[in-house]
Amino acid sequence: MTTELVFRADAYARDGEGRVLEHTEEGGIILDATIFYPTGGGQPGDSGRIDWAGGGMSIATAVKGEAGAVILVPAEPVRLPPVGAVVRQTLDWERRHRHMRVHTALHLLSVVIPLPVTGGAIGAGSGRLDFAMPNPPEDREALEQALNELVDADYRVTEDWIDESVLDANPSLVKTMTVQPPRGQGPIRLVRIGEGRNQVDLQPCGGTHVARTGEIGRIRLGKVENKGRQNRRVNIALD
Repeated sequence: MTTELVFRADAYARDGEGRVLEHTEEGGIILDATIFYPTGGGQPGDSGRIDWAGGGMSIATAVKGEAGAVILVPAEPVRLPPVGAVVRQTLDWERRHRHMRVHTALHLLSVVIPLPVTGGAIGAGSGRLDFAMPNPPEDREALEQALNELVDADYRVTEDWIDESVLDANPSLVKTMTVQPPRGQGPIRLVRIGEGRNQVDLQPCGGTHVARTGEIGRIRLGKVENKGRQNRRVNIALD
């Protein structure tokens, strides 16, 4: 059962309605439409709550199910809303917004460190990217300054959709070495930072982002860790 991804059309939707389509064997809930982002691409699943006539519950996270479904995972074992019920969804917005800020900041980090990305993770206030980087950066302060200059430029963050054939013809769009965009599922989403001559980044991404880089706020460059002979982990945090 496919779930309409409301967050894909509007990452700023903090609440919204959905109808219960199904319960999973593990006690999860599948809605016909959801504002909850499911764990994927290094970004954690959203938390929050749902309410319906006669009940309510906290949602610990959301995960991907089969055939495009999003499964809401209750925070504790309580009575589920009946199939067919209309529920009101409410995000833990502060947590989600921090994920959005960190996610966009990591795209900027891949701009100031133009090396292949071998891994990454997003948290509520911090994140990291792993790079194919044999030697540590020589000037961490300069990197942090360059990162914050991109934030302060307040670039617009927009999206485009392309066919797989376009991506095949432009493989350099994919910066991640270990994770590739999904194939065979229709058009692929590109996240663009900046416009025209002021475009600074364009890469496939299914996550949620802020509308402008200025919304990220100041970024602090954290530890640069050695993760093998050819890999370095670069940590960042919202200041």
